[in-house]
Amino acid sequence: MLTITNLRKSYGGKQQSPVLHDINLRLARGEYIAIMGESGVGKSTLLNLIAGLDVPDSGKVVLDGADLGDLDDTARTQLRRRCVGFVFQAFHLLPHLTIGQNVALPLVLCGASSDQQKQRASEILDAVGLAKLARSYPRQLSGGEMQRAAIARALVHRPQLVLADEPTGNLDSDTARHVLGLLAEQIARNSGSGILVTHSPAAAATAQRTYVLTGSGLQPPVRT
Repeated sequence: MLTITNLRKSYGGKQQSPVLHDINLRLARGEYIAIMGESGVGKSTLLNLIAGLDVPDSGKVVLDGADLGDLDDTARTQLRRRCVGFVFQAFHLLPHLTIGQNVALPLVLCGASSDQQKQRASEILDAVGLAKLARSYPRQLSGGEMQRAAIARALVHRPQLVLADEPTGNLDSDTARHVLGLLAEQIARNSGSGILVTHSPAAAATAQRTYVLTGSGLQPPVRT
């Protein structure tokens, strides 16, 4: 599903500030892994490179058989819309759209018909327990409900890879456990793969194995 080879990324123009050093990773279809690391170590940068939202200084990212370095912006965007689902810590729900409309948005971008949008959005909202809130707006939901809506949006188009960036950072511990369980369950149900980046050992424990990202690179799994 995903192969990363000797990936490097720095920022800062002439005075380069290295962020990622020789990152290597293989993710098979059906695998769900966690990547732990302190704030600022480059976890979000790594997700952006995997999704083709950023370009590495060197190294390769091969997603679903496509080398992102060989694709132009348009092709990377099309691949990302088709293959990738994002779950963010800050939810990023559009306030002027209902929850149903927010969840259906990836299907709109993928060119699905109106009937397909309604059917799939209804199915995934039911799966995450938000069917009754489809016509509500984000401001009317609790933090846990908004995160469940964000998960539904990330999964509505049945992506092959789900990238979750600190998805429980704004939630209390009980709600976080529920959301993490839901995320793992839905990824498995869709026969997809997933990468969860987090600083929380409890969150990482919901994945199949855990890596640690440090200033010297991505360390081997610490748990199977």
